[in-house]
Amino acid sequence: MTVAIGAPAPAQRAHAPDGAWVIASGSLETLKWVALVLMAADHVNKYVLGEASASLYAMGRLVMPIFGFVLMYNLCRDGALAGGAHLRVMKRLSVFGALATPAFVVLVGWWPLNILFTLLAATSIVLLWERGGLPRRILALAVFLVGGAIVEFWWPALLCCLGAWAFIRRPSTLRLALWAGATACLALINGTFAALVALPLIWGATQVDIPTSRYRWAFYAFYPAHLTALAVYVALR
Repeated sequence: MTVAIGAPAPAQRAHAPDGAWVIASGSLETLKWVALVLMAADHVNKYVLGEASASLYAMGRLVMPIFGFVLMYNLCRDGALAGGAHLRVMKRLSVFGALATPAFVVLVGWWPLNILFTLLAATSIVLLWERGGLPRRILALAVFLVGGAIVEFWWPALLCCLGAWAFIRRPSTLRLALWAGATACLALINGTFAALVALPLIWGATQVDIPTSRYRWAFYAFYPAHLTALAVYVALR
């Protein structure tokens, strides 16, 4: 997902904290493409095949945790907050989330809002929390409570993103366990713990350096485009 995926991809930190999952830029880009392909396959399975494939459904549950991790990883880069990365990402998520909304309404309905708004809510919470101060942190809690009620995958998705963010910022065994627990909460929606497979997949990406070119707008353009194609198919069949 090129969601800040949308933020710059500078070199990795020179001195990563002990236990950090440091990923080469090419490997991070590969993770995004893996998630993009799985998302497309999952949507075809749901809207074209009538969820005939249990395997495609299970693999599709990895998408949200991977996209959430990639987003949080980029937002945790040195200088991201000072450089305005959070606000740039929020603008892009808002625009493309709105563009995807008509097709999403045809496929799903008016509620919940699509996944780009889920990532927007998570980014908003992180921005408010990192800027600090009691009023901002109370507002961050309000965004979590209200946003979680109206976005795709609801509060478990926000917890999954925030768990990844907390672990990336200050890695520890406890924070890794909390992130895994938050990811496991997606089973309340998915009906399966398949989302947990995303964590070893992400860890595996830290062990390799895959030379992959970066296409900044790939996900942003693909998300509304493929939903529109699926919505047209559903409307005409």
